[in-house]
Amino acid sequence: MTNNRILNVTGGRNFRELGGYPTVDGHTVKWHKLLRTAGLADLTPTDQQKLTDYGVVADVDFRSKDEQKQAPDRVPAGATYHFLPVFPADDQTDASATEDELEKRFSANDQAGHDHMVEVYQQMVTLPSAQSAYHDFFATMLAADQPDQTVLFHCTAGKDRTGMGAFFALSALGVDPQVIRKDYLLTNETTADHVNQISEDARKQGHGEAFVTNLRALYSVSDDYFNAATKLINTQFGGAQDYLHDVLGLSHSDLNNFKQLYLD
Repeated sequence: MTNNRILNVTGGRNFRELGGYPTVDGHTVKWHKLLRTAGLADLTPTDQQKLTDYGVVADVDFRSKDEQKQAPDRVPAGATYHFLPVFPADDQTDASATEDELEKRFSANDQAGHDHMVEVYQQMVTLPSAQSAYHDFFATMLAADQPDQTVLFHCTAGKDRTGMGAFFALSALGVDPQVIRKDYLLTNETTADHVNQISEDARKQGHGEAFVTNLRALYSVSDDYFNAATKLINTQFGGAQDYLHDVLGLSHSDLNNFKQLYLD
């Protein structure tokens, strides 16, 4: 099986491999062990078969109950579904907001989208629901202990909740922080056409430029968002390793086992 960073999945977006990234101590992340993606609601039967053949044994869904209901996952055969919502049940994520709600919130101030996303990233570090979801995510990854088993994790767009999941997993493996950042920002390349399309559609519908700017902020990733999360982790929790240990509850043996399973 070939090793590709970006997977060609007809009914999916932002499907990416985390294999091949180097760690600071000279190892590399194993290929075919971790996949980060957007939603799985539109997978074709061929896509599903491809993921089964790929070795996907766990489908980790970070979305809300509403998002799950609106667009249920097409879980590949042989995979177990894990519903691990990052935000509390009563939290209205942007993904489930109506156009009118978005219009109200994001038409006046062209910084509103950016500022909102910065806040979202801080919440993904501090909310008990997020900490619980990412703790369970590690339990799922540790359970996929056979060489040919792949864990797939996703949210709706595969960029924010999924991006933080990738940040935690790659940090636990000792991947260089700048490499992790690059992987995070890769979303802007893989989803550029989609974001441009959303912007064009909004303009055609008569929305002003402030709204379009905010839409782009909501549908993209940014150094600012990444920094908002990592700054909080560094200043309030003592850095990524302390956060993994103290907040996500990973013991030293958990982290050693994780490295055994996911590193070459």
